[in-house]
Amino acid sequence: MSILITGSIATDHLMTFPGKFSDSFVAEKLDKVSLSFLVEELQVRRGGVAPNIAFGMGCLGLKPVLVGAVGPDFADYESWLNRHGVDTTAVHISDVHHTARFVCTTDSEQNQIASFYPGAMSEARNIEIKPIVDRVGAPDVVLIGANDPQAMTRHTEECRLRGFPFAADPSQQLARMDGGEIKPLIEGALYLFTNEYESALIEQKTGWTPSDIAKMVEVRVTTLGPAGARIERRGMDPVVVTVPEEERKADPTGVGDAFRAGYLSGQAWGLSDERSAQIGSLLATYVIETVGTQEYELAQRHFLERLAGAYGDAAAAEVAPHLSCPRP
Repeated sequence: MSILITGSIATDHLMTFPGKFSDSFVAEKLDKVSLSFLVEELQVRRGGVAPNIAFGMGCLGLKPVLVGAVGPDFADYESWLNRHGVDTTAVHISDVHHTARFVCTTDSEQNQIASFYPGAMSEARNIEIKPIVDRVGAPDVVLIGANDPQAMTRHTEECRLRGFPFAADPSQQLARMDGGEIKPLIEGALYLFTNEYESALIEQKTGWTPSDIAKMVEVRVTTLGPAGARIERRGMDPVVVTVPEEERKADPTGVGDAFRAGYLSGQAWGLSDERSAQIGSLLATYVIETVGTQEYELAQRHFLERLAGAYGDAAAAEVAPHLSCPRP
């Protein structure tokens, strides 16, 4: 059995400008802007929803299969993922496009000027799931994360056609999609992952009620920010899990991806929804304590100690036989 994680693969180039952008704008010349900002800092971070999720699962000891499209500049990123337990053999490498890139400059007032280059991500629509499954084995689940919209549609249709269980996780792409585009991504999903806002957006754009969605998906997982997460499995009472206390707050980027990694790991181990969500919530806490979506380090004993501290000794004892953090 295998777990396939599809979605965007990207790198983030983040720069800091010590002044204010507004000081360089001339009101009567905004139709002919030509500016260059001398920045003080450049951080290049690994990103993309699919590798963020796959990285988390790899750190917990699983071997997720990453599915997406990148450019020939992916070598260093691929090596990093391989070292952290991610199978990258199903990643498509473009001959003509670079890996997707987010380039952002932030000024002293937290204003931002940014560009997103999709690049090779547009070629994800050409990836077929069945040849991957033939090689790695029947999937426990295929997570279909935010990606090239045509790729998301193709992967979902193929999973339904071939009977592969899939998790719908449209996240950032919901803003640009209408109800007619969203509905086929959700119907028949084993899991539906959203945050609270995305959940409301789906209902608004599709016209579906919570009851309608409950009939279409087996498990609805909604992250609630500082309030934790709610899991609604068809025919069962909802489960709400709180979040552990942070040791510090550094950067919230990627916490949702980490939650998905932890939750799906727990499900792969055959644990309950409650226990799976507890693992996800703790992994998300590790992310919020570090800058970068894949910069946290897991030590097995420390992870179990924090799990016990947040959710009790029984939780840690149940997870311990499955956990296999590759880092010391």
